Amino acid sequence: MSRNDHVYEETIAAWRMAGERGDAPAAVQCLAEEVEVISPLTAQFRFRGRTEVGDMLAAAFEVIHDIRFHTSVGTGDTRALFYRARTGREEVEEAQLVRLDAAGQIREITLFGRPLPALTAVMAEIGPRLLRRQSRPGLARMIGMATRPLAVLTRLGEHRMVPMAAPPSARAGRPGDR
Repeated sequence: MSRNDHVYEETIAAWRMAGERGDAPAAVQCLAEEVEVISPLTAQFRFRGRTEVGDMLAAAFEVIHDIRFHTSVGTGDTRALFYRARTGREEVEEAQLVRLDAAGQIREITLFGRPLPALTAVMAEIGPRLLRRQSRPGLARMIGMATRPLAVLTRLGEHRMVPMAAPPSARAGRPGDR
């Protein structure tokens, strides 16, 4: 293992530990100054720099809890990390494509999440929290009101409608599907 590989491993271990503890300040210590986060929730903007990403992480750790990383793959300066967690009533699974700089700090994170009800639940909660942190309470209320119906609809669809479209192997043994 090269010196850089050792530094990369230390950063990834610290990142995972910070995530599992919900510790935004510790997570920020893993980030390069010019870090960029690509969100699974919007293509309209990216979070750039330690301050913006730190605020986003603090809000995310208020919304997403019980994080448990289960898989890490990759070598050198590129890794893919996967965890399971909860957001409100929903289970969430996230994949993180992490790219590190030569100093071993995280320079880019691309986030992917599933299932859709969990993503919309995160969207309905994280946006308003970020906006309140930015001292924009009116916009926080408006974004909250605009996103909550989508979260409710996707949760209802997942639990009521989607099971009706399940393949026969998934329906076997369920009452009323024989």
